[in-house]
Amino acid sequence: MIKQAIIPLAGLGTRLLPLTSVFAKELLPINGKPGIEYILDECIEAGIKEVIFIISKKKLMIKKYFYNDSFYKKIIKTKKDPRIIKEYKKLLKYKKIIKFVYQNKPLGTGDAVLKTKKFIKDNYFLMLLPDDLIIKKNCSKSMIKVHNRYKVSVMASMNVNKKNVSRWGIFKLGKKLNKKNYFIKGVVEKPSISNAPSNKAVIGRYILPKKIFSELLKTKIGESGEFHITDAIQSLIHKKKTFLAHNFDGKYLDCGTMSGYIKSSLELNKL
Repeated sequence: MIKQAIIPLAGLGTRLLPLTSVFAKELLPINGKPGIEYILDECIEAGIKEVIFIISKKKLMIKKYFYNDSFYKKIIKTKKDPRIIKEYKKLLKYKKIIKFVYQNKPLGTGDAVLKTKKFIKDNYFLMLLPDDLIIKKNCSKSMIKVHNRYKVSVMASMNVNKKNVSRWGIFKLGKKLNKKNYFIKGVVEKPSISNAPSNKAVIGRYILPKKIFSELLKTKIGESGEFHITDAIQSLIHKKKTFLAHNFDGKYLDCGTMSGYIKSSLELNKL
């Protein structure tokens, strides 16, 4: 069973400047609710019992958001507002399952995952990227169901316009397992249109094996000064470890850009 999830949150959120010059992007409200709470709710509904946040010292406001007990207690004592009491109880529920680890140098998603190595207990864990919201259907729950059946790693997959493949990691697919799942032969990071092996993109949900850590320890930092989780995934695929691409049923929302952030609020307001 998948009981732990990790969420990298140390990024600076430059695509959402100027908002993120003073505010953590994960706390920006999307239809009146901080974006990170949608991700946490997805985890809880999927049966996750512990969520590890990877933050930096520059993102300490995320920790303060969940640990601001004295602020709430003082207000509740004087106001006794039912809405505020409800919000505080919700934060207490979240706080029970959250741990924090730190990534103070921006060395990529691979480094972020590596920071959680000593906390991961089971053979597999879930990773969610906070810029990617998936609504209407719980993608993590669906992926965990696939993992429980086949006992392999699973990555969320979505068809994208061929013209936009250079924005994404793109799957090189093997044979079809069933209607929703394909074997993965490889992942190409941001390929050109002519070099893209498919139009199926990697979306920010991964069920990864604990063995990923040994690969990350061997992964070298690239020219960008970072190393990415896809490098270690590719290494495991070369070693014949099975990864499945899962075509999820929910609606994808990109909250990592200003236009996507605005559209996400409008979409969630319709629910």
